[in-house]
Amino acid sequence: MEIEIRDDMIRLGQLLKLAGVVEDGSDAKELLADEGVSVDGEVETRRGRQVEVGSVVEIDLPQGVERFTVVRAG
Repeated sequence: MEIEIRDDMIRLGQLLKLAGVVEDGSDAKELLADEGVSVDGEVETRRGRQVEVGSVVEIDLPQGVERFTVVRAG
């Protein structure tokens, strides 16, 4: 699945909200603390991590792993 952003980068916490994976920052923080998110194959625990266009974000959810590619809108 692709996630469209307007800029060259987006914070990981914002991306998780945009993707509909979490409702707010505290949900994002909890998911990241559980090491359930990786960016370009590396586990990430920082909500403020800048994610660039072209990055692949994988999220380990109860229903399985969701994979998102970050693309520029337009």
